[in-house]
Amino acid sequence: MSRVGRKPIEVPSGVTLQAEGPMMIVKGPKGALEIPIPAGIRIEKQDGRYLLEREDDEHSALHGLTRSLLANAVRGVTQGFEKHLDIVGIGYRAEVKGSAVVFSLGYSHPIEFPIPEGLAIRVDKQTHLVVSGADKQKVGQVAAEIRGLRPPDPYKNKGIRYTGERLKKKVGKAAAAAGAGAAKA
Repeated sequence: MSRVGRKPIEVPSGVTLQAEGPMMIVKGPKGALEIPIPAGIRIEKQDGRYLLEREDDEHSALHGLTRSLLANAVRGVTQGFEKHLDIVGIGYRAEVKGSAVVFSLGYSHPIEFPIPEGLAIRVDKQTHLVVSGADKQKVGQVAAEIRGLRPPDPYKNKGIRYTGERLKKKVGKAAAAAGAGAAKA
């Protein structure tokens, strides 16, 4: 039996769940999300909580996954999700212009990144970005795409990184050669 799948989903007031065919629609103050419910998984309401039941052990892998997706949707439409990114490097910055974020990342041209529908991107102090929205997967995907515009350089640690991300800085060629020369002497 799935430990995650057995946990009940607490639904706060102001959030509605309704089944439409193989989809569960979760509506709340921050929007609406559609979660696919695979065949073999049933959702039952008991005392304001939702429990997921599976028909047999054939669907055990989907039991916990479906429960997690549904719980994340409930949290997303009430609280939302956020990813924080930092831009590190001299002259590297970002600003929101209309429905796009314009990045200056040391390339010969500025990069325009369109803000996807359903998400918000906020820029603080030109070097700190906050990607927020109701859909956890979409927030994480957009944050990864932004990080991919200029991933952190292993030698100088310049680029876009997640706030709090720890990077290993590599030793450069000159420093490595100097260290090898000292070892031979």
